[in-house]
Amino acid sequence: MWILDSAARNDVELWDFSGGSVRCERVACSREFFLYLPDPDRHWEMLEALESGYSARECTIHTIFGDLEGYSVTGERELAEAIERQTSGAARLFNVDVRRDQQYLAEHGVFPCGNPEESRFSPDIPCDLPQIGIRVRGNPSQGSGIPPIDLTGPRPEHLLGDEKTILSDLFSLIEAIDPQVILFPDADLWMPGIVAQARKYGIAPAISRTGRFRTMNSRSYWSYGRVEHKPGAMIPDGRILVDTEQSFVYREGGLPGILLGSRLSGLPPNLVSRFTPGTLISSYETFEALRRGIAVPFRKSDAENVRQLADLRELDKGGMMFQPTAGVYETVHEIDFTSLYPAIIVQDNLSPETVGDTDRPGFLATVLDPLVTMRIGTKRRKKENPEYAGIDSVLKWMLVTCFGYTGYKNAKFGRIEVHEAITARAREILLQTKDIAEETGFRVLHGIVDCLWVQGSRVRELKARVERETGLRTEVEEYAWIAFLPMADSHFGSYNRYFGRLEDGSIKVRGIAARRHDTPEYIRKMQQEILALTSGAGTLGELRDLKMPSREIYRRYRDNLPEADTKEFLIGRRISRLSYAHRCLEAAALDAYRKEGIGVAPGMQIAYVVRDAKRYRVDTEWTASAIDTEYYRALLEKAWEEIAFVFDRKPG
Repeated sequence: MWILDSAARNDVELWDFSGGSVRCERVACSREFFLYLPDPDRHWEMLEALESGYSARECTIHTIFGDLEGYSVTGERELAEAIERQTSGAARLFNVDVRRDQQYLAEHGVFPCGNPEESRFSPDIPCDLPQIGIRVRGNPSQGSGIPPIDLTGPRPEHLLGDEKTILSDLFSLIEAIDPQVILFPDADLWMPGIVAQARKYGIAPAISRTGRFRTMNSRSYWSYGRVEHKPGAMIPDGRILVDTEQSFVYREGGLPGILLGSRLSGLPPNLVSRFTPGTLISSYETFEALRRGIAVPFRKSDAENVRQLADLRELDKGGMMFQPTAGVYETVHEIDFTSLYPAIIVQDNLSPETVGDTDRPGFLATVLDPLVTMRIGTKRRKKENPEYAGIDSVLKWMLVTCFGYTGYKNAKFGRIEVHEAITARAREILLQTKDIAEETGFRVLHGIVDCLWVQGSRVRELKARVERETGLRTEVEEYAWIAFLPMADSHFGSYNRYFGRLEDGSIKVRGIAARRHDTPEYIRKMQQEILALTSGAGTLGELRDLKMPSREIYRRYRDNLPEADTKEFLIGRRISRLSYAHRCLEAAALDAYRKEGIGVAPGMQIAYVVRDAKRYRVDTEWTASAIDTEYYRALLEKAWEEIAFVFDRKPG
């Protein structure tokens, strides 16, 4: 069975794609959760009611901390929450909010998007699913009916005419082609209107094999210090529908990345494409727990232990950084630890239940071990075969977020002491690596948490010694030259703004305009053109010779700015609020969206063009017809100064 999709309604529905066709298999799967009571005698009346009405029976509950004697109860989440209220929070509940289809797959030893005899942890994922692309010629935010639609794939089509004709042709073609994958930019914004109009005309929306759709509600949420927004979605049955514009996993890993995330997490590809890496790593841990017969807690009960203030000051620290001196440096090596934080979890056997007792195997360490091993392999393979780059990227992001989830208050298998132990060990490793480098005759220029920039020779010897003494894998990148830019209004070097030429001639950039998401395309193109020019400079002398040609590029962009396409000056922003106390461009952009009748929510991405910065006047991306040339010239000059920093500097 090769599971293309899954869902849980009355039964668990598994969509099997085998032999070139798709069929749905329905299997019974009762909803059971586990209940533990510290003092069952206090709640004997409730237990009798659960035994008679909800088939409650005594059982042993296996947790990462050990076994508990409790009860198995048949019921939904509402019953579990009623038990919480009845016991005033004394009850500990497990497996309440796990997905039933995910639980069924885990308990039966199968997984999505792969055959049972395959390894879930293999990066070699066949991706020969029949697919088409859909592109709607319009803006989904404007809601002005169904515009013409283009289909790509085995039978490219341009669908024109009135709404009924377009929709009828669209769904007829989908039925005829019968794709398993539909790649559709802004699908989650277009689908509600498309399905509603199709049903209005009596047309079956064939994107779903059953005509039914599961729904995800839109929501705003707080993540890693900023507000994010997830749009609502309509999930079809029996097909993979990917919103290629909104899906982070698709942008990073393409379809292979989505299939990998599905195999690891036990979730259907439709959900994987709409979830964050943090949700995927959390789902992977849940899937592994269910597969091993470990109960998944509903609410965390292993809260942070009471500690002295002095202990908090000592332990509650983040990653270590060495501040660089702003300048340009020749012949620099970057030593980068592969997935440092997850590797530390595995190496030091860190898990909520091993805090203070690392002799027994920890749950987190054992479930992350195969992912870390897999990442080491994909990082090596992508150098020889770019097809592994997407798989490697998805793995990287899942492993990055697994560290953050160890300290997340609602993480199923997290604990703040584990989070602190990881960062403490990482600080030791960076200091140890710095000492090794200096003992070996290297000059340390900069360091950020899991990587170090050094000058010196015999870097292979340094790499081998670091790996031998830390027990961790590293990668080395070699720069012909690298520029650490100064902080704003300071001569000190910035931690995260640098660019340099690698030995293969490519330019690596971090933190400058060409890298930032809110940079207008016109300004990005100017920086990218100059950076491409500097990639030909193998030494600082050759780099300085490029000052005048680079300045000419800047002047050309500056002089041509008034005639450029207005759309190239769009500024993208993620809005964090819906009202502002002071006038600003973001507030003006929100007003412009509202005037167009477009709803906004915290965390949403918006785009606007500045028409008059002094008067805070902006236009939406589809109404913009003029720009504030003075404002954009200032942005262009700032972007030029970032690059120009390298031309007059003496070697560091």
